[in-house]
Amino acid sequence: MPNLQNAKKALRQSIKRGQRNKIVKAEIHSLRVKVRKALTAKNVEEATETARLVGKKLDKAVQKNVYKRNTVARYKSRIMKKINALKKA
Repeated sequence: MPNLQNAKKALRQSIKRGQRNKIVKAEIHSLRVKVRKALTAKNVEEATETARLVGKKLDKAVQKNVYKRNTVARYKSRIMKKINALKKA
């Protein structure tokens, strides 16, 4: 446990931010699962709409430093790659 006052405050802030990040990550994860399920069901419209929402959430997470920029770029790229392949097929 921290002894100094500023260390105690830093710990409180860290815990708060960690909880907030956990919520954001869980929401993004559930949306990504929803996209994958729509893709396996070959439901292009639902997959595209959910992918758009995932993209917005991921971009917001980058702004809030929840995810790194390249991680989000990779996620979005993989999702769109699968959606575009389904549209062609």
